[in-house]
Amino acid sequence: MKTALLPPELLRRLEQIQLLAARRAKSTARGERRSRARGVSVEFADYRNYVVGDDLRHLDWNLFGRLDRLFLKLYEEERELPVRIFLDASESMNFGTPRKFDFARQVAAAMGYVALCGFDRVSFHVFPDPQAQDSQALIAYNQQMAVRGALRSVRGKKSAMQFFTNITALTSGGAADFNAALKRGALEARQTGVAVVLSDFLDPNGYEAGLTALVGRGFQVHAVQLLAPEELEPSAFGDLRLIDAETGAQQEVTFGKYRLKAYQQSVASFIQRLREYCQPRGIQFFSVSSATDLSDLLLKQLKESEVWS
Repeated sequence: MKTALLPPELLRRLEQIQLLAARRAKSTARGERRSRARGVSVEFADYRNYVVGDDLRHLDWNLFGRLDRLFLKLYEEERELPVRIFLDASESMNFGTPRKFDFARQVAAAMGYVALCGFDRVSFHVFPDPQAQDSQALIAYNQQMAVRGALRSVRGKKSAMQFFTNITALTSGGAADFNAALKRGALEARQTGVAVVLSDFLDPNGYEAGLTALVGRGFQVHAVQLLAPEELEPSAFGDLRLIDAETGAQQEVTFGKYRLKAYQQSVASFIQRLREYCQPRGIQFFSVSSATDLSDLLLKQLKESEVWS
């Protein structure tokens, strides 16, 4: 399968991977995940006493021969695992070389593809909503809303080509409310499952309330922070005018090479605080540069952390 997002060789390797779920699937739709529901499958679950009207085909005659009592064999019914991907498409994600948003879309496409190959249902939640300020922008707005709508519920490997096309068509811009977006997604979910959050987490209002909402709702959360190489190690020095990409706020600073170490320590502290917030809440946290080798992240880091196998 050809796609501009992911190379064919990587796709072939992703097809051999399955998302790992710490909690059993609770969805009512059939899939390939173990659930607490009892039904017909090859996975034995338990026994219970036979009652009149039960299907005689499920009696354990070997057990009857030993105990002279009738027991019915129960099996785990296989259900699909809902996978929700929260993609930060705010203006700050347009920063960097490579652009953070481009790398985030690749990671989102890869994680979605693994879920689709496993017959799990994938839902995309892209934030913030696009803005339409004039008639010409209204056309782009309608197109973007149609693309986002098509990504709200996708299932099956046969949907992968259109899935990739829609992700490629996603655009970014505007100011996002990170916490509100995650809270809304948590409340909208009919069934919980795996939630993947792709963002730079650079919201002035923080990230705690949004992540807590997902955990409180019962999601198994994977948080992937994407930062540009220029954010991790700036190359611009001197008298600078810094402009906030989302609010437009400006600030003039003098940034000499002697201050680079202090800046890097501040960035490292921010990442560490985020990691320390996630760890005790059972959130898998990854912080990567947008220049990270995609295969290394997907096939090594995520695998070693048991996001999938």
